[in-house]
Amino acid sequence: MRWWLFGFLSVIGLLILGLCVGSREIPLSEVFPRIIPALFYAFGREPNSLEGVDEFTAIIANLRIPRTLLALLAGAALGTAGALIQGHTRNALADPGLLGINAGATLAVVSGVYFGFSGARDAAVLPALLGAGAATLVVFALSSSGATAASPLTLVLAGTAVTALLMAFVNALVITDSAALDTLRTWATGSVSGRSLAVAAAVTPSFILGTALALTQGQALNLLSMGESSARALGLNVVLRRVFGFAAIALLGGAAVSAAGPVAFIGLAAPHAARALWGPDYRVILPASLLIGALLALGADIFGRVAAPGELPMGIVLGLVGAPVFIFLVKRGKVLTP
Repeated sequence: MRWWLFGFLSVIGLLILGLCVGSREIPLSEVFPRIIPALFYAFGREPNSLEGVDEFTAIIANLRIPRTLLALLAGAALGTAGALIQGHTRNALADPGLLGINAGATLAVVSGVYFGFSGARDAAVLPALLGAGAATLVVFALSSSGATAASPLTLVLAGTAVTALLMAFVNALVITDSAALDTLRTWATGSVSGRSLAVAAAVTPSFILGTALALTQGQALNLLSMGESSARALGLNVVLRRVFGFAAIALLGGAAVSAAGPVAFIGLAAPHAARALWGPDYRVILPASLLIGALLALGADIFGRVAAPGELPMGIVLGLVGAPVFIFLVKRGKVLTP
């Protein structure tokens, strides 16, 4: 219970800190009286309009609230999706990118720029969602053919092959188009900086639906952890549960990639941290991974804002800081298998 309380309080603390910290620091005493006005302003006025509000309220409404909310959504989605993919594949090294979600979203965004369908980052949300969903569908279809229908091994093999193919197409596009290359450079760093509330509004339905599906998977994943044969013997419809599971992964992974780009590490590390703190029960691991993923993303975004000499994207911070910590835990034997 104390870890749940600590996690919730930490998320609230980071949400408040996210409104204070940035290139223009705002004292906490100035933030609290402006939170409610900034929320009304952010959701009720034209974006980036400064009419009728003071500077601090405008900064909180136009800059801090969107990126803090997007970091929260992206981290929570990646943590939950990571727990799902590790449970369904019984692979401790799996993350949402294993299903080609990142590669599919990246190809869709780069293709949009290359063919002139989209240019601004905010306009790339729908292509990213569609690309992530299409890639997941292809991987699941390929792994479900033949006698080994949607087994953990065929899922991993199909995901690896599809990811390699999609990234080959991405590279083919960017070497012939400088605008596509610039978009890829920005996209691939994994950042929520400069995003608007329109992005949060676009990805929230996918996040809510994906989370709702994910949280119904706990008991099924507990049975699958004993092996597919045992799960079937206990009455579990493995194929149906896997369909729902990968639909949730596609929705959550697509929402996260649309919000922040292909952010690594969270989907891998959050489920391991949840197992270390709460044990192997997936009914607990799934919501715990959501909480830990949100903490990791919020913390990385805030750290990146104050990094000298300039701001670092969230994805780079997670790679530089999070990966060595995770490696240390692996060496100490603190990471548990699904």
